Amino acid sequence: MNGIASPMVRVPLALGFLAATLMVVVFNQQTKAAENGWVPLFNGMNLDNFVQRGGKAKYRIEGDTIVGSSVPNTPNSFLCTKKEYGDFTLELEFKVDPALNSGVQIRSQHFDEPKQVEASGKTIKIPAGRVHGYQVEIDPSPRAYSGGIYDESRRGWLADLKNNEAGRKAFKANDWNKFKIVCKGDSIKTWINDIPAVELTDAMTPKGFIALQVHGVGKKEEPMEVRWRNIRIQEIK
Repeated sequence: MNGIASPMVRVPLALGFLAATLMVVVFNQQTKAAENGWVPLFNGMNLDNFVQRGGKAKYRIEGDTIVGSSVPNTPNSFLCTKKEYGDFTLELEFKVDPALNSGVQIRSQHFDEPKQVEASGKTIKIPAGRVHGYQVEIDPSPRAYSGGIYDESRRGWLADLKNNEAGRKAFKANDWNKFKIVCKGDSIKTWINDIPAVELTDAMTPKGFIALQVHGVGKKEEPMEVRWRNIRIQEIK
């Protein structure tokens, strides 16, 4: 032995140092956020804080980003937080394929058994396991309703951007966009890229999980992707 580390030794050491450095950076970022009352929903390392429900779309991690990829012949898929939230401010960034619909569920639920709920004098039947509740729409179509609120698997559109030209124009195709969502009591407000999107007053569901949706794409074989990053929440006490 000449006392000089071989390349085979140096490479694992370098990879180990890089991994340790990344963990320190993530820890420092999370600590700083927590000190300001903000808590990241994605820990930067794994999806242990989430559970997938609904369809079989694929979710993976790329660096600091959660990537959802469409799969043919499966219904809407949801990557759901294990924790439920009531009053909060939620911020996140997203980037979506121009042909893929998506969204962010808030105050959402699922039931282990079929259930009926009453709303506006109507009875709504919700199948077992079906994710339902408020969804902040991600809409890259020409309609441009990103930031609108759709009631998934219940009542449909509750607040769109039909009369909000500034909100529709705020969406940036093929680029990163930012949502801010504030839920307090029966009030839900959204912003897209710092432009007000919608305000809704509705008390049907005061608490539930948050979820990242990959919409069903029918028989389309070519995968389409939606990405989320910098997902953080500040609960309102």
